[in-house]
Amino acid sequence: MDHYRLVTKIGEGTFSEVWKVQSLKDANYYACKKMKQHVESIEQVNNLREIQAMRRLSLHPNILQLHEVAYDKKNGSIALVCELMDMNVYELIRGRRNPLPDSKIKNFMYQLCKSLDYMHRNGIFHRDVKPENILIKQNLLKLADFGSCRSMFSKHPYTEYISTRWYRAPECLLTDGYYGFKMDIWSAGCVFYEITSLHPLFPGSNEVDQIAKIHDVVGTPKGDILRKFKQTRAMNFDFPPKKGTGIPCLVPHISNDSISLMLAMMEYDPDKRITAKQALQHPYFRDLRMAEKQAANLQRTVRGFEDENNVAQGVMHNLWRIHKGRRRHQKYPQQPARCQVPTYPLELPKLNVSGTTKICTYPNHTVKTVFPTVPVSENGTLPQVQPVQFIGKNSKQPRHREQSKPTMQHYSLPSIEKKGGRY
Repeated sequence: MDHYRLVTKIGEGTFSEVWKVQSLKDANYYACKKMKQHVESIEQVNNLREIQAMRRLSLHPNILQLHEVAYDKKNGSIALVCELMDMNVYELIRGRRNPLPDSKIKNFMYQLCKSLDYMHRNGIFHRDVKPENILIKQNLLKLADFGSCRSMFSKHPYTEYISTRWYRAPECLLTDGYYGFKMDIWSAGCVFYEITSLHPLFPGSNEVDQIAKIHDVVGTPKGDILRKFKQTRAMNFDFPPKKGTGIPCLVPHISNDSISLMLAMMEYDPDKRITAKQALQHPYFRDLRMAEKQAANLQRTVRGFEDENNVAQGVMHNLWRIHKGRRRHQKYPQQPARCQVPTYPLELPKLNVSGTTKICTYPNHTVKTVFPTVPVSENGTLPQVQPVQFIGKNSKQPRHREQSKPTMQHYSLPSIEKKGGRY
């Protein structure tokens, strides 16, 4: 618990106390259930039924989520850090004069039946369903406190004194621990009545008074039911026949569907009592089932549209990537520039000329350099340029050209003096 700061104490029970704590890591608030029992090892912590049940059931939206299990090896203390809710059902109806709206009651009972159905389908029954263990946060309901839970596949007999007395089913009171998961349905029916009427249905002061309170309302059971209970109890018992007042006269302001569901949940014989799955299909929850179905269809449609959108976007993205890859690897031919001159020798095409053509050959004359390689004199004067005469095989020229050829004259270039290292 070094990572949490104690804020205030929420409540205390026989086996634990609950604190509101704040995490020093994320600054969020949580509910911390500090167990009073001493634990010797981490193996014993992992074998606790409450921790195993919460780890298995916490994924459901109507089951209290377990955030962390804090174990202190030095003093052997253990604490369960869970999500923080606003209040429980008892605090919701305590001191209230006017009953809750029927729509709110129906919403809460629908969520409670959902949590029970999910828990029973996972092989666990709670054994302590009561208003204090049903938590509320705005319109969200969550079932909590799995300290008394048990596996549905474990062998009988179970603990006799289990569950809070006011919400204990008849099979828990009249047998030596031979009861099953249907006891949770009886307890939920009692909670249903209490939310509707704002007071408990069977507030017995002890075991005998509890049975008497039940018989005052629902009447004494038939003989076959009593014989079934007697088979699993060492002590013999008999009840004088009595017809109960019935539940409808106690809550005349509620609908017939509410009465029908309440009676089905509090059937004396557990074999005839309704299950949580059957309760969810009761006509009382018809409008909630319709609304839930429409919401699911709408969500499915939106998800399908988003999937199609994502597929279309993915296809377009892949096509764009392929196009970019092709453009990157494709070599486009360069457009020839206008009046482009080739950088290599160009061979002209041969001309086909009709008739006989005389091919003339021209001699390759040798050209002698005009400026002989004569070294520059020390005074900086350049040598005189000598006249150059054409030298070749056909040295004879026409006479009229020789006469018209001007006589070459000799010229002397002025001397260039060197000044400052330059000419």
